[in-house]
Amino acid sequence: MLTFDRRPTWLRLLFSLRGSALVRVRYRLLFVVVVSLIVTVIEEYFEYRFSVPVGIMSLLGVALGIFLGFRTSASYDRYWEGRKLWGRLVNESRSLARHTLVFLESARFERRRELIYTQVAFVHALRMQLRDQFELDKLAPYLSKEALEAAGRSKNPANQIVLDLSRALQKEARPGGFSEYAFVEAMRFCRELTDIQGGCERIKSTPIPHSYTMLIHQVVAMYVFILPFGVIDALHFLTPIAVFIIAYTFLGLDAVGDEIEDPFGEDDNDLPLDAISRTIEMNLREMLGDETVPEPLRPTRGVLT
Repeated sequence: MLTFDRRPTWLRLLFSLRGSALVRVRYRLLFVVVVSLIVTVIEEYFEYRFSVPVGIMSLLGVALGIFLGFRTSASYDRYWEGRKLWGRLVNESRSLARHTLVFLESARFERRRELIYTQVAFVHALRMQLRDQFELDKLAPYLSKEALEAAGRSKNPANQIVLDLSRALQKEARPGGFSEYAFVEAMRFCRELTDIQGGCERIKSTPIPHSYTMLIHQVVAMYVFILPFGVIDALHFLTPIAVFIIAYTFLGLDAVGDEIEDPFGEDDNDLPLDAISRTIEMNLREMLGDETVPEPLRPTRGVLT
């Protein structure tokens, strides 16, 4: 996710390229502008007419704008739902940690540490699964050898970690440990973690239908290609400039929809899952009283991953 040291000014946003759709569509845009230059030269200097009626361009442009608006809205809904799920994960992780520490206040520090660290392991495992970059050794500081091996054997390590956490909490449902109410509440928090994971997996595994995305790409490509033929009679030598502006609008909206459709990736505008995971780890280890709480992640070249 792009970050700024201070609120960016209008001019800074206007001329910024980092995170801009212009970077993603620059070659397509360059091709369209070159075509418009060729059309302009042929029309103006060789007087060879092959323009398209502007009415057709207007109707197609309106329809395309509606389709792109819907596509961008659908992609942003997925992005915002992903952010809400990770916001819930922050809250539920804090709540479960607080619940564990309060109701197991008399338990050994090592036992409470094991339970809290298992929660941290779940957060990191979920992040890595969503980004298809699961590395088991990165969970070693948070899990016992047995739990780490169980996660490595599982096809869904994050789910396995919640299962191990539930079993560990169940062992505390005894005199001097969790009361019946406290145990039921702890299981509710574990169910919330599972619900959050399921919501994230649903977003990742169910993209916008490919036929719709393909249709949008094809129609946008056809529209910007024939755009110079539709405006040349009215704009003449200004055709390349107008084509650049209009084509950038449509190609940019198309690219933005592609970029935020999967909010769990590592593009500049995707969710900062590394930073959120680190925040959860910091909060839980600080609640535990850990003396080695890590520092928050800082942006690298203006990007928070």
